[in-house]
Amino acid sequence: MIDPPLPRHLQLEITSACNLRCVMCLVRYRPPVNKLAGAMRPELFHRVLAEVPGLNRLTLQGLGEPLLSPYLLDMIVAAKRRRITVGFNTNATLLTARRAAELVDSGVDWLHVSLDGASAAAYESIRDGATFGTVVDNLAGLVRAKRAAGSATPWIRVVFVAMRDNLAELPDLIRLLSSIGVDELHVQNLSHSFSDADPAGRYHEIREFTAGQALWTGADTDRADAVFAGATAAAAEHGLRLRLPHTVPVDAVAGRGCSWPWEAAYLTSAGVVQPCCMVMGDDRVSLGSMADSTFPEIWSGAPYREFRRRLTTDDPPEVCRGCSLYRDTF
Repeated sequence: MIDPPLPRHLQLEITSACNLRCVMCLVRYRPPVNKLAGAMRPELFHRVLAEVPGLNRLTLQGLGEPLLSPYLLDMIVAAKRRRITVGFNTNATLLTARRAAELVDSGVDWLHVSLDGASAAAYESIRDGATFGTVVDNLAGLVRAKRAAGSATPWIRVVFVAMRDNLAELPDLIRLLSSIGVDELHVQNLSHSFSDADPAGRYHEIREFTAGQALWTGADTDRADAVFAGATAAAAEHGLRLRLPHTVPVDAVAGRGCSWPWEAAYLTSAGVVQPCCMVMGDDRVSLGSMADSTFPEIWSGAPYREFRRRLTTDDPPEVCRGCSLYRDTF
């Protein structure tokens, strides 16, 4: 088997620490991580960039909140010096006016803000620890900072994780974002069913939550389709770019429903290399560690080769079978 060239896109978990305990996130079901202990060290970050010289896209996020990393701005600047397109997703609770201005000035190319409701009740029941009004104000502040600087960047996208309990919020959210001046709304499903995990094991809580809330179970297909149709009409009316997910799983095209292991990779804050960000949990699959090998060695190593081989067959890796991206429902 011929190994693919080194990836041009990497996603780096620059911190595994988070200030929220969101109901659909693995962070909620794990012990808290210290802000400094959870940060990816600058030495590892710069080593990764050096070992993947053809990199042209960098996503600085993982299970943690990127604004908690003390090295975030330095990492953005380092990426921009290498002419790498760079951005990240944030819960925006820490996105003060000063931080917004700094980020606009840094040249960060995109900034995605998680906002899963159009009301305080819906949003705060999901993003445990956040305040709806603060996040909306911070999002509006980011738009103002971008306009004040006369900058074309960052591209501002709101990400809405669609679930059974918050689905009805979508049309109102579109109207809210339009009033703020956001560029785009990206609606996505829950990322994984965790069906490969032991029902009584450490993933049982998030597995049970997903089973009860996921739109792709088929329980709410008609309702979801109706809400999505209303959202599409509202987005057209207000001139907001909108992306919606599929609600019904589809078969993987040509035996492979994912291109990540050929084109990109995900690294945890500790340097564990995983096939993608959808896995969640570095105990679920590891293709190597930067503590033991260089990235090129890992990329061309036996575990990666076997992972890629299985993805091209009818017997994909267990961790991929419950993945929304693999099944084209993300």
